[in-house]
Amino acid sequence: QVQLVESGGGLVQAGGSLRLSCAASGRTFSNYAVGWFRQAPGKEREFVAGIGWSADSTDYADSAKGRFTISRDNAENPVYLQMNSLKPEDTAVYYCAAERRLRVGVTPLDYTYWGQGTQVTVSS
Repeated sequence: QVQLVESGGGLVQAGGSLRLSCAASGRTFSNYAVGWFRQAPGKEREFVAGIGWSADSTDYADSAKGRFTISRDNAENPVYLQMNSLKPEDTAVYYCAAERRLRVGVTPLDYTYWGQGTQVTVSS
């Protein structure tokens, strides 16, 4: 069982930055791919970014490319999502997810373990 805890959300003005963290409670991320998803009110949960278990494989949604960076130092440390140049349309609840797999999954069905989410609000 993997328990995930997100942190780092908040309210920021357009153009600002936030760094989200996803920590695994009681274990490490060894051999797990980790993805970040987001869900805005009335919309489906969508993929934002992901990192494979070797950390040299990453993938981003088109909306995140050039603005967001996913990273992990090693299996013992949290996975981070650095978000720069934030826009009002980035407003959503952000979730991290983990799955014991090599490569990044880009759909919610690719992941078994989920955090509770952290709210990101970008004001115009």
